[in-house]
Amino acid sequence: MTKHIIDAAQVEQHNAKLKAELQADYDALGGMLSRRGVDIEALTAKAQTFGVAVPSWGAGTGGTRFARFPGKGEPRDVTEKLEDCAVIHQLTRATPAVSLHFPWDKPADPKALRQQADELGLGFDAVNSNTFQDQAGQPATYKFGSLTSTNKASRELAVQHNIDCIELGKTLGSKGLTVWVGDGANFPGQSNLRGALERYIDSARGIYAALPDDWQMYIEHKLFEPAFYCSVIADWGTSFAVAQTLGPKAKCLVDLGHHAPNTNIEMIVARLAQFGKLGGFHFNDSKYGDDDLDSGSIDPFQLFLIFNELADSQARDGAGFNPSYMLDQSHNVTDPIESLMSSAVEVQRAFVQASMVDRVALAGFQESNDVLQAAQTLKKAFRTDVSPILAMARLRSGGAIDPVAAYRAAGYREQVAVKRPPKAGASGSGIV
Repeated sequence: MTKHIIDAAQVEQHNAKLKAELQADYDALGGMLSRRGVDIEALTAKAQTFGVAVPSWGAGTGGTRFARFPGKGEPRDVTEKLEDCAVIHQLTRATPAVSLHFPWDKPADPKALRQQADELGLGFDAVNSNTFQDQAGQPATYKFGSLTSTNKASRELAVQHNIDCIELGKTLGSKGLTVWVGDGANFPGQSNLRGALERYIDSARGIYAALPDDWQMYIEHKLFEPAFYCSVIADWGTSFAVAQTLGPKAKCLVDLGHHAPNTNIEMIVARLAQFGKLGGFHFNDSKYGDDDLDSGSIDPFQLFLIFNELADSQARDGAGFNPSYMLDQSHNVTDPIESLMSSAVEVQRAFVQASMVDRVALAGFQESNDVLQAAQTLKKAFRTDVSPILAMARLRSGGAIDPVAAYRAAGYREQVAVKRPPKAGASGSGIV
């Protein structure tokens, strides 16, 4: 039996107050959708199948390059991060897996950590390696690169760390490794641009060789930061070329915030899916040069358009098309649990809205070059408020009709603030 962090009776009391109103909204939406020929029950059942992983580091308070303001009752170790992640899934029923980051989350006893996750009803998504900062006592530095360093000892250390992450992940039940490096240059001439990528590929081959047969290696790109002149894996084209070079277990990971402003991310999604190299997503949002805002907080239409391409690829490619979904955010001024719950709901919203697109009509308008009606077909689905569907899916799956309200009413943050006094020098996020 799954252990509930928040008393299930409290969640039931919360739901009892809102059930009648939800049912009225659900019936009204169902009537409208029925006139369109859309079955609300089918959409609700589909919503219940949706899952997006939460990042362990997202449960802690993040920071900026200037400062970090610790949060009340933030988790101090990986076991406390799992407790917070369990709260998110208990209330949203949309976040069944956690993505760990090593060495931030390296457990003393991996089997015990997996047992804790099992008791909480959680699984483990892809594990993440960290070669963008030196650890205490590290024999070689990553200051001038890790997988691409001109220093052979640094490259070997980075490769071995990734292999260690795979071994930890195997014990935890993970099936993937996400590789992101901050390698690059801050000055023209600092690095041989071709040579750096050659070293990356050579290092990545060593990691790829250690992958179990049923694992995937997700190659993540980022336009800039901390390398402000050029990043080695800066765009989807470089990521794609590396994935093609390494082999079928290597796929591209798309972080929504890692692109130049106004980049057509949905087209990137379509291209990678077309050639079988779309491995998964890190969902967040971006306004300027930031890349870790709450999902759907800035451009929900873009999120919808991405899921529209995913729905198209699912229809074309069938069950074999199964990209990995994860949130990747930094919460500096909000309660991380509230932000992660809200983001999970927004990603699920886009998933359901994209499922409502009349694909037969859309294909007809595209074929006949009826530009306006093609665009309006997408807008019709996007403008439909599917909140009652999401809330009903949560209710039927044992979650909360209003996750944030239920969370606040339970007083969880205040309770853990007593149990988790601040630890000097510790960060729940691991980022700063």
